[in-house]
Amino acid sequence: MKKIFNTGLSWLWVAVFIFAIDRITKICMQHFLTAYAPYPMTKFLNFTLAYNRGAAFSFLDTAWSGWLFGLIAVIVSVVIFVILFRTAAKQYWNNVALNFVLGGALGNLWDRIQYGYVIDFLDFYIPKWHWPDFNFADAAICTGAFMLVLEAFKKQKK
Repeated sequence: MKKIFNTGLSWLWVAVFIFAIDRITKICMQHFLTAYAPYPMTKFLNFTLAYNRGAAFSFLDTAWSGWLFGLIAVIVSVVIFVILFRTAAKQYWNNVALNFVLGGALGNLWDRIQYGYVIDFLDFYIPKWHWPDFNFADAAICTGAFMLVLEAFKKQKK
């Protein structure tokens, strides 16, 4: 049996870090903000506490979607654990990318289990056009997915 430190599981600290940042920021935002009342930070960013029952960026926000996306998060997390176990620790880029996705998925799954919705608070905008509210878990998932796509293109070139 492989030693865990020789596998991608040695990079789980990245997922734990993403999860911790996500939890800390959500707890702070719940404590200091009023729901749906924008708190201006810059000319392009508000902190706006919002509750999302759908997927990332409020996609498919329906009564049943919370359960569906919670189940998807569990399945994705298990699959990522298996992939990390089968991946060599020295494959840094893939391991970090997978752990970004894992940390983000677990952060949002925690919210779904604890509250029945995901806490969002980052509200980027350009004059009157607002990007849908999101959180650090969503950003980590998107970053990790983007890293995996870049890696796939890099491998395809070779």
